[in-house]
Amino acid sequence: MKMKREDIRNIAIIAHVDHGKTTLVDELLKQSGVFRSNQEVAERVMDSNDIERERGITILSKNTAIFYKDIKINIIDTPGHADFGGEVERVLKMVNGVVLVVDAFEGAMPQTKFVLRKALDLDLPVIVCINKIDRPEARPTEVIDEVLELFMDLDASDEQLDCPFIYASAKSGHAILELDQTPEDMVPLFETIINYIPAPEGDPDADTQVLISTIDYNEYVGRIGVGKVDNGTIKVNQECMLVNAHDPEKQKKVKISKLYEFDGLTKVEVTTATVGSIVAISGIADIHIGDTLCSPENPVAIPFQKISEPTIAMQFMVNDSPLAGQEGKFVTSRHLRERLFRELNTDVSLRVEETDTTESYKVSGRGELHLSVLIENMRREGFEFAVSKAEVLYKKDENGKLLEPMEMAYIDVPEEFAGSVIEKLSSRKGELQGMNVSGGGSTRLEFMIPARGLIGYRGEFMTDTKGNGVINTIFDGYGPYKGEIQYRKQGSLIAYETGESITYGLFNAQERGTLFIGAGEKVYAGMIIGQNGKAEDVEVNVCKRKQLTNTRSSGADESLKLTTPRTLSLEQALEFIDVDELLEITPKNLRIRKKILDPTMRKRASRNS
Repeated sequence: MKMKREDIRNIAIIAHVDHGKTTLVDELLKQSGVFRSNQEVAERVMDSNDIERERGITILSKNTAIFYKDIKINIIDTPGHADFGGEVERVLKMVNGVVLVVDAFEGAMPQTKFVLRKALDLDLPVIVCINKIDRPEARPTEVIDEVLELFMDLDASDEQLDCPFIYASAKSGHAILELDQTPEDMVPLFETIINYIPAPEGDPDADTQVLISTIDYNEYVGRIGVGKVDNGTIKVNQECMLVNAHDPEKQKKVKISKLYEFDGLTKVEVTTATVGSIVAISGIADIHIGDTLCSPENPVAIPFQKISEPTIAMQFMVNDSPLAGQEGKFVTSRHLRERLFRELNTDVSLRVEETDTTESYKVSGRGELHLSVLIENMRREGFEFAVSKAEVLYKKDENGKLLEPMEMAYIDVPEEFAGSVIEKLSSRKGELQGMNVSGGGSTRLEFMIPARGLIGYRGEFMTDTKGNGVINTIFDGYGPYKGEIQYRKQGSLIAYETGESITYGLFNAQERGTLFIGAGEKVYAGMIIGQNGKAEDVEVNVCKRKQLTNTRSSGADESLKLTTPRTLSLEQALEFIDVDELLEITPKNLRIRKKILDPTMRKRASRNS
């Protein structure tokens, strides 16, 4: 018989990137007494890895649990970025409701729409939390209208439309139900969660069913499956059957060796768990997202949403440049292979495929950000390798026509830059779908554009809008191939010989374009040391010294003025490289190079292509 677990609430916190989800969770943890009063607490404690902290984005969904009035609230903090949408889709299967966080100034953004659609499709009740109401430019009443319009656009039911609104400042640690109330603490939000989010339901006497929705990984215990107990109970040492709704062949007997529940930021070992509990299970090597753990007598898989397919791919390869192996700790193909396949333990939106050579692997992901985060993690761990330009993954329809991934790009720019943005995106095969001019001289543009049209565009966009533009993109399915796109209008400045860059050589080279390196840096023939002002590639000799004569002294070099080189970040370098180039990545440096280093071979290859 079905029963409700009134002592539990399972919720996910969803939002557009940077609208304050993680800060809100921090505050709920603090005010529920998870931390001791004298405990030092890092800001955004839920963002556990360095990249999440530095960029202020959540990449992996995180589980935590707090107690309020003897009711356990399991909270899942989800990523807000489209590249990590695979994470959001899955965790919503574990919860009975969501808190949608919306910035009181920015309002409903594209990602808000993306995550809200997922929640409404699963019929989950929504609490809307208008955050950052203490911002000087906050406009909470207008934002409520925007959110309700968004609900209507997404065909929300009457019950879903009749959702509670909360006004909060996560940073200051308070929430209110009406704008004219005096804020004190987070109690109004706690109370709304308890009263509005339904308690989990299930039959504790039925056969066991636990759907695995996320995978954690730990060096000591291996894979850890996290999921909700839908029916029955699960115990340590219990024999279970592992099955999967998308893979009827999969039927594997396993034993539960360790069982955990979440308490604050830690996992606590338990011996048994029943309906509605979110549990972590270790000791099953072959456990995957979408698997159901069931009683062997009645193995019924719980239906599960398929994970979104990757849309772009890159080649990850062993570094073979003349400077290879000098700066990294892990440099061989075995190291590279082990690390990429280990990433599959936790990142289900990633694909890694072997190629016809052991030196190179094809890695596919949801977007440039998805892959650049993996590259940055590997670099920090001491890996040295090279990657190719990101390319989109094409498909064919039943008539053999080529299809490519399409994106909806939502762009907010000051009015004076709208023209140049429209021109640039149109040249990249984008089609303008809508244009709204809002108060304050800001224009919102909506473009349907091939995913490859956005590769390498963000840096250009920031330059064109003098850093004042905001661009957000969402995958919008596959559409007919749109034809050739020219990515880069300018060529590269290529080092002519191997050695060390010298002021005299750089001074002559900088007249040709923008340099990426300064004096005293190691270079090799075929390495790209700058961007040409014109369309073609040019070879320059930056190791060239001035010929000394009786009347010329080397001291005259000191009067040569070099412009400051443009240092490329990882994202900028990935955007800059062209199809015949590679990005060499080491823990200390990023170097761009031609795939073929030898100039004669390079010319021959370009003639044959």
